[in-house]
Amino acid sequence: MAEQPTKAKPAPARPRRTDGEAREKAIVKAAIALFAEVGFGATTRDLADRLGMTQPLLYRYFASKDALIERVYEEVFVANWKPGWEGIIADRSRPLRERLTEFYLDYTHTVLTYEWIRLFMFSGLKGLGLNTRILRLIRRRIFDRVVQETRHAHGLPPATDVATRKRDVELVWGLHAAIFYIGLRRFVFGLKMPKDLDAVIADKVGAFLDGAPAVMAREQPPEA
Repeated sequence: MAEQPTKAKPAPARPRRTDGEAREKAIVKAAIALFAEVGFGATTRDLADRLGMTQPLLYRYFASKDALIERVYEEVFVANWKPGWEGIIADRSRPLRERLTEFYLDYTHTVLTYEWIRLFMFSGLKGLGLNTRILRLIRRRIFDRVVQETRHAHGLPPATDVATRKRDVELVWGLHAAIFYIGLRRFVFGLKMPKDLDAVIADKVGAFLDGAPAVMAREQPPEA
């Protein structure tokens, strides 16, 4: 008796996104667009109208406006954070200017967007604290590391007192704020971005490294 050919097993079906998941994603996307356009004063009714759904249906996915705002924070701010940034800054096998330029170029192209800039500003104006949370992350993971690497690259000892560390961090704030202001000019004031944005970012990093180490090297008076 001839052996019967073995039938090939059907490939497992790919899991399909349910209607509920797709709708939730659409709500979040619309919320990001709405809040970035008019601010966090927009209501869930405004959002439901924009989506063409009822408020009760919207609340099936997000129990409150606060829950929706938290999801917006996760999507816009947390999801765009790249853990590799810290490694770029800390890689002492490369010149510091090269490292900082690479980091700030990537950071700039990640955060200087319509949604990121405007949601950041509206959060601060509304007192929601979303901007404070992301700034704490930047301060802890980026600023302190930039100070540490700048001192090391220029043969300066680590700052041991609180007053000196605060002054060092203020220098990094100056660099960071100058880059952020480019996005503010474009997405809040309606001005054009620089044509060669990468060259502008490289210049700002260069200005920081040409000046900050000299300031760090000065003996600072104790904080009152």
